[in-house]
Amino acid sequence: MKTFQKVWIVLTVSLVITTFGCKTETENTNMQSKADTVNINGAIAVIHPLNGSNVSGIVYFKKVPEGIEIIADINGLAPGKHGFHVHEYGDLRAEDGSSAGGHFNPYDEPHGGPQMEKRHVGDLGNILAPEEGIAHYQMINKLISFSGESSIIGRSIIIHEGEDDFTTQPSGNSGERIGGGVIGIANPKY
Repeated sequence: MKTFQKVWIVLTVSLVITTFGCKTETENTNMQSKADTVNINGAIAVIHPLNGSNVSGIVYFKKVPEGIEIIADINGLAPGKHGFHVHEYGDLRAEDGSSAGGHFNPYDEPHGGPQMEKRHVGDLGNILAPEEGIAHYQMINKLISFSGESSIIGRSIIIHEGEDDFTTQPSGNSGERIGGGVIGIANPKY
């Protein structure tokens, strides 16, 4: 009789654990589905210095009929072109920006320029800094999104020390990461 009671208790406990485990997994799936169905129309990243630079600025992302419009205004860059990419993680704890991971590449494509058919989703090209003043970037991108596999929400935008050559694998040989910001949902009031 005692063996039967022990088996019954073990089966009951197993059933309870399995039931709660399944419920938790279902709840997690439902939460992810809700996050993917939220109608996000804009995102923003505030750029902070990395690697001891003086880089700062702001990058806006706005849903438009043709895709996502990206508008950036960046201070503190040396004159010339600088690699400009979405990186896979929104983690900028490392002073050199390495905690942001590599370029955002959910479809396992080669590195390339923003107009190339095959490229990382995060390959935005270069931002051009003038001799004096603020570097400005504006482009409509058809690969990035605010939901699904190509969502940039919660990832980071990184600005590099040098020019992206669009061919060197896997990152365009654009040098150190000198500025970065986490991409978050923009407040629609502003």
